[in-house]
Amino acid sequence: MPLPKKHIALLHVLGWLFFISLPLMFIAGMMQNGNILSLFTSSYYWLFLGVYLFIFYFHTYFLASQLFFRKKYLLYFFSLLLLVTSIHFVRPFDKLAEAVGRPLDGHGPSKRFNPPPNSLSPNFPGNGNPPPRMNNGGPRRGPVIDIVSIFLFIMLIAVSFATVMAKQWKAAVRQAAQAETDKANAELSFLKAQINPHFLFNTLNNIYSMAVTKNNETANSIMKLSNIMRYVTDEVNEEFVSLQSEVDCINDYIELQRLRLGKKVRLDFTVTGILDDKKIAPLILMTFIENVFKYGLSNHEESTVTIKLFAEEKSITFVTQNKIFTVLRKVERTGIGIGNTKKRLEHLYPGTYVLNITRENSLFTVQLILNDLKQGTNA
Repeated sequence: MPLPKKHIALLHVLGWLFFISLPLMFIAGMMQNGNILSLFTSSYYWLFLGVYLFIFYFHTYFLASQLFFRKKYLLYFFSLLLLVTSIHFVRPFDKLAEAVGRPLDGHGPSKRFNPPPNSLSPNFPGNGNPPPRMNNGGPRRGPVIDIVSIFLFIMLIAVSFATVMAKQWKAAVRQAAQAETDKANAELSFLKAQINPHFLFNTLNNIYSMAVTKNNETANSIMKLSNIMRYVTDEVNEEFVSLQSEVDCINDYIELQRLRLGKKVRLDFTVTGILDDKKIAPLILMTFIENVFKYGLSNHEESTVTIKLFAEEKSITFVTQNKIFTVLRKVERTGIGIGNTKKRLEHLYPGTYVLNITRENSLFTVQLILNDLKQGTNA
């Protein structure tokens, strides 16, 4: 999960507080007056900080983001070369060290450059000849390299690059999560479309027959169909809905299916346990219930259709079972429906569900256990 902006800002502040303390640790012993706080009045100290602040954020928000990750490698490395060359000439740490080598008010001799007489002095009693001097007696010549400044430059570039990499990784994770969510929503929409056509037409035909015969259950059946269509089209836009709402939809669906069941079919539908304060992914059970009525009925043989739901404190167990007939119907759509449901389960209940589908003793059995259910009754 991405860190909140205030946490990111706090990390930046803590990081810079650590960086600010670095020169104090390096050069505290070199200060003339021993007062570390007086370092903050030196213009060289603020030059030191300003240079590295600029380098860090310039690299983070421009060089790495706009050049490196857009594959403008030549321009990126050329820019780094210019920055390290600038550090070489500006020498921010060396200048700060030279500034604190004498009193920060600029007056008086410097301890660093005016040491007391010692054993290396030719006038010190007991000394012989002075040690030989390099460069034929002249001062040491050549370019001065500020090693500490270059080391700090490399360290900041590495931290900046790691910061940008972390930001890129978080963006990729967010995009992947959004893609998974969009995919799950698309599969849910497909599932809705899969349920609606054949079920709607069959149910309307049954209700039409009831209306023609002036069956007293006609109005009640229309209301149940209306409830299902409202649930499917309006109430399942959320990722999770109340378990009670899902069971109500299943109950209406099964009651409408009873209209077409013959005398050879025995329907065993039970719901037990506590349904309150539980939430479930919408229509996650409907594929299995739909398959029971599509492939578990016969006009010529007796059959038993079993649908059971048991709700415990933080889990539910759902079981369907139907007879496997010798003459099988085409199951292409069934395979698609179950495949989509498995994908939704992986997305919505990763590592917290158990799905067992078996074909034994001429029975097709589905057992689904959902653990760690979300709490709450609101959809």
